[in-house]
Amino acid sequence: MTYNFFAMMSRMKYIERWALMRNARQENLSEHSLEVSMIAHALCVIANTRFGRTLDADRAAVIGLFHDATEIITGDMPTPIKYYNPDIRNAYKEVEGVARQRLLQRLPEDMRQVYEEIFTGTKEEDEVYMRRLVKAADKLSAFIKCIEEGHAGNGEFRTAKQSLSDILSDLGAELPEVREFMKEFLPPYGNTLDELN
Repeated sequence: MTYNFFAMMSRMKYIERWALMRNARQENLSEHSLEVSMIAHALCVIANTRFGRTLDADRAAVIGLFHDATEIITGDMPTPIKYYNPDIRNAYKEVEGVARQRLLQRLPEDMRQVYEEIFTGTKEEDEVYMRRLVKAADKLSAFIKCIEEGHAGNGEFRTAKQSLSDILSDLGAELPEVREFMKEFLPPYGNTLDELN
């Protein structure tokens, strides 16, 4: 018997993000997931080295890789629509749940629980906190996209950037790892290669 879970995952590269926006450069779900994975890993490393936590940074990276995997089936729902009202938000969560189950059914039975825990998590305190950092990494990735679009001369992302800045400011007040990442790692985004070197 063959299973198509990973063939489905490989289709992330066909899911374009920011569908309602004019993009200077398109971003697909694979690129976004990789960036979220790297940032989530960094946030956990910051949490462990500076704030005395014992989070599994490698697990956070894996969760980041799969955090939007259901969009292979649902597509990328634009944020203003997804969060327009509680009814739409709840309906979309239900659709995501169905999509998640469809993906999990594409795995052999003996592997499903491992991937289900990647998708849904556990109730352990460290896991809950780590997943908050993955969500913050998702917002940071979106903010970085806004920075890059602005540096490319595209004003289309100006209001999204401001909204994300406000969200990240609030997150930084709750999650010191986010504040540290923003202070130390965000400023070079948008620099030229020569400036980075």
